[in-house]
Amino acid sequence: MVAYYNEIDPYAAEWLRNLIAMGEIAPGIVDERSIEDVSPDDLREFTQCHFFAGIGVWSLSLRRAGWPDDRPIWTGSCPCQPFSASGRRTGFADERHLWPHFHWLIQECKPAIVIGEQVASKAANPWIDLVQADLETLGYGFGCVAFPSASVGAPHIRDRNYWMGYSSIQGPLPGPQSGVHSSKENRRPRNVEPQRPSAISGMANPDDKQHSNRQGEFGPVHEEGEREQGAAEVTGLRSDSRPGPTKGFWADADWLFCRDGKWRPVEPGTFPLADRVAARVGRLRAYGNAINAEAATVFIETVMDSI
Repeated sequence: MVAYYNEIDPYAAEWLRNLIAMGEIAPGIVDERSIEDVSPDDLREFTQCHFFAGIGVWSLSLRRAGWPDDRPIWTGSCPCQPFSASGRRTGFADERHLWPHFHWLIQECKPAIVIGEQVASKAANPWIDLVQADLETLGYGFGCVAFPSASVGAPHIRDRNYWMGYSSIQGPLPGPQSGVHSSKENRRPRNVEPQRPSAISGMANPDDKQHSNRQGEFGPVHEEGEREQGAAEVTGLRSDSRPGPTKGFWADADWLFCRDGKWRPVEPGTFPLADRVAARVGRLRAYGNAINAEAATVFIETVMDSI
């Protein structure tokens, strides 16, 4: 079996199953149990394990970076609420501080590489220190970098820590790229099996030409008369331009006029936020808990260059 997804929210778990069925993320199973109830024996048959999986953005970003589905990796973006400025700020005393359980599974299964994400704030620094200490005790090399979503073209800050634990004890990672992990020539090109961001946002429609201009960030745009675009160009990361809400994926952003008199861009095709719309609560929670796919893709590409 290729992938294991652990996600306790029923709405997000069903979303994951739909994305698997559509082929948007790595094939596998979805486990709705708490990570506290997962044992090492439950995981041994899987090549990839995604904890706190949300709507599968780590799997999507791995594919976009050229990481094959059959290449082993674990991912886990532990809940940020205990360490977020918008949370209760109870830190390690919060019942959602689930790193100890994730750490135990890593210790027992010893995956060669683990990557994750956490909010970037002063309150989260002790959490990062704990993760580093725990992984280094297990023999992993550790690295962490914080950068904002604005650095990949989004019109907002959203600072996040991206971290990696890598163990060479088990030798080179198995899979198609064994022994040549840093070679860009051996990666799957971006124009193979293009992934559509609209699918991750729950609005996939391959035949909808309204969204076709946004598919170019994964490879060629196939609409007649349109030219191919490179990844740097569509994200606005060119030497003659700067990322922002008028470039790249955000070029056709929807602009909402807010009560404070300011206009703000939102993701193209996103529904307006509204009070007392019960059917949208699940989608809002899933969006809010999801990582930034563009930022995760850039981080994974860096990881691939370093191992």
